[in-house]
Amino acid sequence: MKRMCCPQCFSDSGLENHILSESLEGYGNCSYCGSMSVPLIQPASLSGYFEFLINIYEIDHTGQSLVECLKQDWMLFQHSKMDNAHVKELLSDILDNGEIVRKSFSPSKKYESHALAEWDTLRDELLHKNRYFLEGNIDQARLKKLLGYLVISNLQPTWHRARINQTREGYALSEMGAPPNMLASHGRANPTGIPYLYLGSSSEAAISEIRPHTGETATVAEFLIKEKIKLVDLRSPRKSISPFLLPTEDDIGRVRADIPFLERLGEELTRPVLPRSAAIDYIPSQYLCEFIKKSGFDGVVYRSSVSDGINLALFNPDNAHAICVSQFSVHRVSVSVASLGPVE
Repeated sequence: MKRMCCPQCFSDSGLENHILSESLEGYGNCSYCGSMSVPLIQPASLSGYFEFLINIYEIDHTGQSLVECLKQDWMLFQHSKMDNAHVKELLSDILDNGEIVRKSFSPSKKYESHALAEWDTLRDELLHKNRYFLEGNIDQARLKKLLGYLVISNLQPTWHRARINQTREGYALSEMGAPPNMLASHGRANPTGIPYLYLGSSSEAAISEIRPHTGETATVAEFLIKEKIKLVDLRSPRKSISPFLLPTEDDIGRVRADIPFLERLGEELTRPVLPRSAAIDYIPSQYLCEFIKKSGFDGVVYRSSVSDGINLALFNPDNAHAICVSQFSVHRVSVSVASLGPVE
Protein backbone atom coordinates (compact mmCIF):
# COMPACT_ATOMS: atom_id res chain seq x y z
CA MET A 1 0.00 0.00 0.00
CA LYS A 2 1.43 3.37 -1.02
CA ARG A 3 2.15 5.88 1.70
CA MET A 4 0.31 9.17 1.26
CA CYS A 5 0.80 12.62 2.79
CA CYS A 6 -1.67 15.48 3.23
CA PRO A 7 -1.68 19.31 3.23
CA GLN A 8 -1.59 19.40 7.03
CA CYS A 9 1.86 17.81 7.04
CA PHE A 10 3.46 20.92 5.55
CA SER A 11 1.77 23.88 7.29
CA ASP A 12 2.28 25.99 4.17
CA SER A 13 -0.65 27.92 2.72
CA GLY A 14 0.94 28.35 -0.70
CA LEU A 15 1.58 24.65 -1.07
CA GLU A 16 -1.90 23.80 0.18
CA ASN A 17 -3.93 26.36 -1.76
CA HIS A 18 -2.08 26.59 -5.06
CA ILE A 19 -0.22 23.30 -5.58
CA LEU A 20 -1.71 20.44 -3.59
CA SER A 21 -5.25 21.42 -4.56
CA GLU A 22 -4.42 20.54 -8.19
CA SER A 23 -2.73 17.19 -7.48
CA LEU A 24 -4.85 15.48 -4.83
CA GLU A 25 -5.53 11.79 -5.22
CA GLY A 26 -8.52 11.17 -3.00
CA TYR A 27 -9.29 11.20 0.71
CA GLY A 28 -8.23 9.05 3.62
CA ASN A 29 -5.85 8.91 6.59
CA CYS A 30 -2.40 10.51 6.32
CA SER A 31 0.50 8.07 6.66
CA TYR A 32 2.78 10.68 8.22
CA CYS A 33 0.94 13.15 10.48
CA GLY A 34 -1.99 10.82 11.24
CA SER A 35 -4.75 13.23 10.19
CA MET A 36 -7.94 11.38 9.35
CA SER A 37 -10.32 11.84 6.41
CA VAL A 38 -8.11 14.40 4.69
CA PRO A 39 -7.13 14.97 1.04
CA LEU A 40 -4.08 12.89 0.11
CA ILE A 41 -1.20 13.04 -2.33
CA GLN A 42 1.82 10.85 -3.09
CA PRO A 43 5.01 12.37 -1.63
CA ALA A 44 6.95 11.81 -4.86
CA SER A 45 4.56 14.19 -6.64
CA LEU A 46 6.18 17.05 -4.71
CA SER A 47 9.80 16.19 -5.50
CA GLY A 48 10.30 19.00 -8.02
CA TYR A 49 9.09 21.70 -5.62
CA PHE A 50 11.31 20.51 -2.77
CA GLU A 51 14.38 19.99 -4.94
CA PHE A 52 14.01 23.62 -6.04
CA LEU A 53 13.85 24.70 -2.39
CA ILE A 54 16.74 22.66 -1.00
CA ASN A 55 19.06 23.90 -3.76
CA ILE A 56 19.49 27.16 -1.79
CA TYR A 57 21.27 25.15 0.93
CA GLU A 58 24.71 23.57 0.83
CA ILE A 59 26.26 20.77 2.84
CA ASP A 60 27.95 22.08 5.97
CA HIS A 61 29.16 19.73 8.71
CA THR A 62 28.68 22.55 11.26
CA GLY A 63 25.16 23.31 10.08
CA GLN A 64 21.72 21.88 10.82
CA SER A 65 19.68 19.05 9.43
CA LEU A 66 17.65 19.82 6.36
CA VAL A 67 14.49 19.43 8.41
CA GLU A 68 15.66 22.03 10.94
CA CYS A 69 16.61 24.42 8.13
CA LEU A 70 13.15 24.20 6.56
CA LYS A 71 11.42 24.51 9.91
CA GLN A 72 13.45 27.51 11.00
CA ASP A 73 13.58 29.40 7.69
CA TRP A 74 10.06 28.74 6.35
CA MET A 75 8.11 27.36 9.33
CA LEU A 76 7.36 24.17 7.40
CA PHE A 77 6.22 20.95 9.07
CA GLN A 78 4.71 22.66 12.10
CA HIS A 79 1.96 20.06 12.51
CA SER A 80 1.67 19.21 16.22
CA LYS A 81 1.70 15.45 15.49
CA MET A 82 4.84 15.56 13.36
CA ASP A 83 8.07 15.06 15.27
CA ASN A 84 11.39 15.35 13.46
CA ALA A 85 11.58 11.61 12.85
CA HIS A 86 8.29 11.63 10.93
CA VAL A 87 9.29 14.78 9.03
CA LYS A 88 12.59 13.18 7.97
CA GLU A 89 10.69 10.15 6.82
CA LEU A 90 8.33 12.28 4.73
CA LEU A 91 11.13 14.39 3.28
CA SER A 92 13.18 11.35 2.31
CA ASP A 93 10.13 9.87 0.54
CA ILE A 94 9.49 13.16 -1.30
CA LEU A 95 13.10 13.32 -2.51
CA ASP A 96 13.55 9.56 -2.81
CA ASN A 97 16.76 9.98 -0.86
CA GLY A 98 17.17 8.57 2.63
CA GLU A 99 20.70 9.88 3.03
CA ILE A 100 20.03 13.57 2.48
CA VAL A 101 18.01 13.92 5.69
CA ARG A 102 20.99 12.67 7.70
CA LYS A 103 23.36 15.37 6.45
CA SER A 104 23.89 18.88 7.79
CA PHE A 105 23.24 22.02 5.76
CA SER A 106 23.48 25.80 5.88
CA PRO A 107 22.13 28.49 3.51
CA SER A 108 24.25 29.05 0.42
CA LYS A 109 26.70 31.89 0.89
CA LYS A 110 25.80 33.36 -2.50
CA TYR A 111 22.55 34.68 -1.06
CA GLU A 112 23.23 37.64 1.21
CA SER A 113 21.16 40.65 2.20
CA HIS A 114 22.26 44.02 3.56
CA ALA A 115 18.70 45.27 3.95
CA LEU A 116 18.60 44.86 7.72
CA ALA A 117 21.80 46.86 8.24
CA GLU A 118 20.55 49.52 5.83
CA TRP A 119 17.29 49.81 7.77
CA ASP A 120 19.11 50.13 11.11
CA THR A 121 21.25 52.94 9.67
CA LEU A 122 18.23 54.71 8.20
CA ARG A 123 16.27 54.27 11.42
CA ASP A 124 19.04 55.87 13.45
CA GLU A 125 19.19 58.80 11.02
CA LEU A 126 15.41 59.31 11.20
CA LEU A 127 15.48 59.31 14.99
CA HIS A 128 18.57 61.36 15.71
CA LYS A 129 20.02 63.11 12.64
CA ASN A 130 17.75 64.02 9.73
CA ARG A 131 14.01 63.89 9.30
CA TYR A 132 13.07 65.02 5.79
CA PHE A 133 16.22 65.11 3.65
CA LEU A 134 17.84 61.77 4.35
CA GLU A 135 21.37 60.78 3.49
CA GLY A 136 20.82 57.06 4.00
CA ASN A 137 18.43 54.94 1.99
CA ILE A 138 17.19 51.42 1.51
CA ASP A 139 16.58 49.55 -1.72
CA GLN A 140 13.05 50.80 -2.26
CA ALA A 141 12.40 48.68 -5.35
CA ARG A 142 13.41 45.56 -3.42
CA LEU A 143 11.29 46.49 -0.41
CA LYS A 144 8.25 47.10 -2.62
CA LYS A 145 8.71 43.67 -4.18
CA LEU A 146 9.05 42.02 -0.77
CA LEU A 147 5.90 43.73 0.50
CA GLY A 148 4.08 42.26 -2.49
CA TYR A 149 4.73 38.80 -1.06
CA LEU A 150 2.91 39.81 2.14
CA VAL A 151 -0.46 40.82 0.71
CA ILE A 152 -3.16 39.26 2.90
CA SER A 153 -5.97 37.45 1.11
CA ASN A 154 -8.21 36.09 3.87
CA LEU A 155 -8.84 39.11 6.06
CA GLN A 156 -11.90 39.14 8.29
CA PRO A 157 -14.54 41.64 7.07
CA THR A 158 -15.45 43.25 10.42
CA TRP A 159 -13.12 45.25 12.69
CA HIS A 160 -13.50 47.47 15.75
CA ARG A 161 -12.53 50.92 17.02
CA ALA A 162 -12.80 52.00 20.66
CA ARG A 163 -12.92 55.36 22.44
CA ILE A 164 -12.90 55.95 26.20
CA ASN A 165 -16.16 57.63 27.14
CA GLN A 166 -16.06 61.20 28.43
CA THR A 167 -19.78 61.24 29.21
CA ARG A 168 -22.24 58.67 30.46
CA GLU A 169 -23.89 58.41 27.04
CA GLY A 170 -20.67 57.59 25.19
CA TYR A 171 -20.20 58.34 21.51
CA ALA A 172 -22.62 58.21 18.60
CA LEU A 173 -21.90 56.12 15.53
CA SER A 174 -21.01 59.27 13.57
CA GLU A 175 -18.26 60.10 16.10
CA MET A 176 -16.38 56.79 15.82
CA GLY A 177 -14.44 57.38 12.61
CA ALA A 178 -10.92 58.74 12.22
CA PRO A 179 -10.38 62.25 13.63
CA PRO A 180 -10.36 65.26 11.29
CA ASN A 181 -7.01 66.46 9.97
CA MET A 182 -6.55 69.25 12.52
CA LEU A 183 -7.18 66.90 15.45
CA ALA A 184 -5.15 63.91 14.23
CA SER A 185 -2.28 63.41 16.66
CA HIS A 186 0.75 61.24 15.94
CA GLY A 187 0.18 57.51 15.98
CA ARG A 188 2.11 54.33 15.39
CA ALA A 189 1.44 54.56 11.65
CA ASN A 190 0.45 58.19 10.98
CA PRO A 191 2.24 61.53 11.46
CA THR A 192 0.44 64.45 13.12
CA GLY A 193 -2.24 65.94 10.89
CA ILE A 194 -2.62 62.88 8.63
CA PRO A 195 -5.45 60.74 10.02
CA TYR A 196 -5.48 56.97 9.56
CA LEU A 197 -8.18 54.66 10.85
CA TYR A 198 -6.88 52.25 13.51
CA LEU A 199 -8.94 49.11 14.02
CA GLY A 200 -8.67 46.01 16.21
CA SER A 201 -9.68 42.46 15.37
CA SER A 202 -12.11 42.31 18.32
CA SER A 203 -13.78 44.62 20.83
CA GLU A 204 -11.28 43.51 23.48
CA ALA A 205 -8.31 44.19 21.19
CA ALA A 206 -9.62 47.66 20.31
CA ILE A 207 -10.24 48.57 23.95
CA SER A 208 -6.78 47.34 24.97
CA GLU A 209 -5.18 49.69 22.44
CA ILE A 210 -6.65 52.80 24.12
CA ARG A 211 -5.06 51.88 27.49
CA PRO A 212 -8.17 52.15 29.71
CA HIS A 213 -8.29 52.19 33.51
CA THR A 214 -10.43 49.92 35.61
CA GLY A 215 -13.91 51.40 36.02
CA GLU A 216 -13.89 53.40 32.80
CA THR A 217 -16.39 52.77 30.04
CA ALA A 218 -15.73 52.69 26.32
CA THR A 219 -17.71 52.95 23.12
CA VAL A 220 -16.79 50.38 20.49
CA ALA A 221 -17.86 50.70 16.88
CA GLU A 222 -17.94 47.78 14.51
CA PHE A 223 -16.56 48.59 11.06
CA LEU A 224 -17.03 46.80 7.78
CA ILE A 225 -14.00 47.16 5.52
CA LYS A 226 -14.29 47.39 1.76
CA GLU A 227 -13.62 44.36 -0.37
CA LYS A 228 -10.65 44.27 -2.73
CA ILE A 229 -8.43 46.58 -0.73
CA LYS A 230 -4.74 45.69 -0.75
CA LEU A 231 -3.22 45.19 2.68
CA VAL A 232 0.30 44.24 3.79
CA ASP A 233 0.48 41.68 6.61
CA LEU A 234 3.57 42.22 8.79
CA ARG A 235 2.58 39.88 11.62
CA SER A 236 4.73 36.92 10.62
CA PRO A 237 6.60 37.24 7.30
CA ARG A 238 8.35 33.91 7.82
CA LYS A 239 4.97 32.18 7.99
CA SER A 240 3.24 34.25 5.32
CA ILE A 241 5.72 33.73 2.49
CA SER A 242 5.57 30.36 0.78
CA PRO A 243 8.85 29.40 -0.92
CA PHE A 244 6.89 27.16 -3.29
CA LEU A 245 5.23 30.18 -4.94
CA LEU A 246 8.48 32.04 -5.65
CA PRO A 247 9.36 31.85 -9.34
CA THR A 248 13.07 30.96 -9.29
CA GLU A 249 15.70 29.40 -7.09
CA ASP A 250 17.43 32.79 -6.81
CA ASP A 251 14.16 34.36 -5.64
CA ILE A 252 13.85 31.73 -2.91
CA GLY A 253 17.42 32.27 -1.75
CA ARG A 254 17.16 36.07 -1.74
CA VAL A 255 13.82 36.09 0.08
CA ARG A 256 15.18 33.73 2.74
CA ALA A 257 18.02 36.19 3.31
CA ASP A 258 15.59 39.15 3.49
CA ILE A 259 13.07 37.64 5.91
CA PRO A 260 14.90 38.96 9.04
CA PHE A 261 14.57 42.45 7.50
CA LEU A 262 10.81 42.01 7.07
CA GLU A 263 10.53 40.70 10.62
CA ARG A 264 12.30 43.82 11.89
CA LEU A 265 9.77 45.98 10.02
CA GLY A 266 6.97 44.06 11.72
CA GLU A 267 8.62 44.71 15.07
CA GLU A 268 8.63 48.44 14.35
CA LEU A 269 4.83 48.38 14.34
CA THR A 270 4.56 46.18 17.43
CA ARG A 271 7.33 47.63 19.59
CA PRO A 272 5.95 48.91 22.94
CA VAL A 273 6.31 52.70 23.13
CA LEU A 274 5.97 54.90 26.21
CA PRO A 275 3.50 57.81 25.79
CA ARG A 276 6.10 60.39 26.82
CA SER A 277 8.47 59.35 24.04
CA ALA A 278 5.93 58.38 21.37
CA ALA A 279 6.42 61.52 19.28
CA ILE A 280 10.00 60.41 18.57
CA ASP A 281 9.75 56.63 18.83
CA TYR A 282 6.92 56.42 16.29
CA ILE A 283 8.94 58.07 13.52
CA PRO A 284 10.47 54.86 12.03
CA SER A 285 7.10 53.10 11.87
CA GLN A 286 5.51 56.23 10.38
CA TYR A 287 8.19 56.30 7.70
CA LEU A 288 7.58 52.62 6.99
CA CYS A 289 3.81 53.10 6.66
CA GLU A 290 4.32 56.13 4.43
CA PHE A 291 6.42 53.95 2.15
CA ILE A 292 3.81 51.17 2.18
CA LYS A 293 1.14 53.72 1.24
CA LYS A 294 3.32 55.19 -1.52
CA SER A 295 3.84 51.67 -2.89
CA GLY A 296 0.14 51.31 -3.63
CA PHE A 297 -1.15 49.50 -0.56
CA ASP A 298 -4.27 50.52 1.37
CA GLY A 299 -3.12 49.64 4.86
CA VAL A 300 -1.08 47.36 7.08
CA VAL A 301 -1.94 44.53 9.46
CA TYR A 302 0.30 44.07 12.50
CA ARG A 303 0.45 42.38 15.89
CA SER A 304 -0.77 44.16 18.99
CA SER A 305 1.73 44.96 21.74
CA VAL A 306 -0.97 45.03 24.44
CA SER A 307 -3.31 42.14 23.57
CA ASP A 308 -3.54 38.82 21.77
CA GLY A 309 -5.47 40.46 18.94
CA ILE A 310 -4.26 42.03 15.72
CA ASN A 311 -4.45 45.60 14.47
CA LEU A 312 -5.20 47.20 11.14
CA ALA A 313 -4.17 50.71 10.09
CA LEU A 314 -6.13 51.96 7.07
CA PHE A 315 -4.46 54.83 5.24
CA ASN A 316 -7.78 56.00 3.78
CA PRO A 317 -10.48 55.94 6.48
CA ASP A 318 -13.15 55.82 3.75
CA ASN A 319 -12.16 52.20 3.09
CA ALA A 320 -14.27 51.20 6.10
CA HIS A 321 -17.61 52.35 7.47
CA ALA A 322 -19.10 52.00 10.93
CA ILE A 323 -22.23 49.86 11.14
CA CYS A 324 -23.06 49.77 14.87
CA VAL A 325 -21.83 50.82 18.32
CA SER A 326 -21.81 49.12 21.72
CA GLN A 327 -20.91 50.20 25.25
CA PHE A 328 -18.38 48.34 27.41
CA SER A 329 -17.27 48.61 31.03
CA VAL A 330 -13.64 47.92 31.91
CA HIS A 331 -13.75 45.53 34.86
CA ARG A 332 -10.04 44.78 35.20
CA VAL A 333 -6.73 45.81 33.63
CA SER A 334 -3.98 43.21 33.81
CA VAL A 335 -0.29 44.03 34.37
CA SER A 336 2.62 41.71 33.61
CA VAL A 337 6.07 42.55 35.00
CA ALA A 338 9.61 41.23 34.78
CA SER A 339 12.40 41.93 37.23
CA LEU A 340 15.31 44.07 35.99
CA GLY A 341 17.47 42.96 38.90
CA PRO A 342 18.51 44.66 42.14
CA VAL A 343 19.61 48.30 42.23
CA GLU A 344 23.20 48.75 43.38
